[in-house]
Amino acid sequence: MSVAPETQPALKEIFNQRRLRHIAKETKAVCPAFNAARFLARVSEGLDGLSIMQRMRRIATSLHECLPLNFESTLVTLRKLAPRLNHPFAALALSEYVALYGTDHFQASIEALRFLTSFGSSEFAIRRFLERDLDRTLGVMLGWSLDENEHVRRLASEGSRPRLPWSFRLQPLIADPSRSFVILERLHADPSTAVRKSVANHLNDISKDHPDWLLERIAGWPLEEARTAWIVRHGLRTLIKKGHQGALAMVGAAESAKIRLRMFAVQPATVRLGQRVTITVELESIADSEQRLVIDYAIHYVKQRGPTAAKVFKLRTLTLRARESITLSGQRLIGRFSTRVHYAGLHEVELLINGRSQGKRTFALRDVGATG
Repeated sequence: MSVAPETQPALKEIFNQRRLRHIAKETKAVCPAFNAARFLARVSEGLDGLSIMQRMRRIATSLHECLPLNFESTLVTLRKLAPRLNHPFAALALSEYVALYGTDHFQASIEALRFLTSFGSSEFAIRRFLERDLDRTLGVMLGWSLDENEHVRRLASEGSRPRLPWSFRLQPLIADPSRSFVILERLHADPSTAVRKSVANHLNDISKDHPDWLLERIAGWPLEEARTAWIVRHGLRTLIKKGHQGALAMVGAAESAKIRLRMFAVQPATVRLGQRVTITVELESIADSEQRLVIDYAIHYVKQRGPTAAKVFKLRTLTLRARESITLSGQRLIGRFSTRVHYAGLHEVELLINGRSQGKRTFALRDVGATG
């Protein structure tokens, strides 16, 4: 008998009834005039049918209805409330309040978002101000890139990403990435891991629309510096997975791999939905000197109709010494995801080294209607 894998609570359950009661209690503590009962009634309407972002917005609009204050006084309340909330996503709702009701109060709102981002990122909220007045807001964010607070520096990069997930795209920055790139140039060796990750993700966004432009700009960065090198490697990941020779050259992996493929296996030969496939690769260098290798694999997923759709995954990036042998292994869950529907059939797994195919293996997916 098959057993269904244990499921995690939906992300939207961050904003469950317990969290809503917590928000109501803490808001009442900092603002006695707050109508907590009305807030809980309003925010709970149709809650089960709302996504996490819809729940976040519902909290913001319900706060607006139940706080008997003008905008400036509400900002004072939000500043008091933010440190009392027990989850950073709860604080995101406070930034959402500023985005919804503060665009006519630019300076006060900007200062509030700078404060609130330390408790729950203001990355979504700041985009409403970028949408309304791009140049003015980018000017503020350029200043934030030098802030002593790492959360504020991260906001400068993350909030101005052209393609930030869970938010709308900033089309002017997609068209002209130079307008936000000046922020990244100040952060390319930032001491904060969170900031560096954001800068890399921002670079990855740009690479999807302006790959050659991006490579030309970052070629002047100090790539010998470890922090900068990490940002560049991570920021070029989409181009590297596509085998873009300019991106591979920037990470030192432009040359064809001088290797002997001693083993490339995908096991088991047949899987059901909810199981994993294991990819094992054994390589032997046939070079007289060390070489940089970017080793990925692509799964060519069966589609409902027509050709397969390939998705590239990272296996390993390494430096292989002359005549050295190495064995690598990785697993991939063939499970239910909101981003992919699986179909039964023969799937190909393609090995890619420095962007070039080294062969394919297969596995069969059966019994898509079952898990095990």
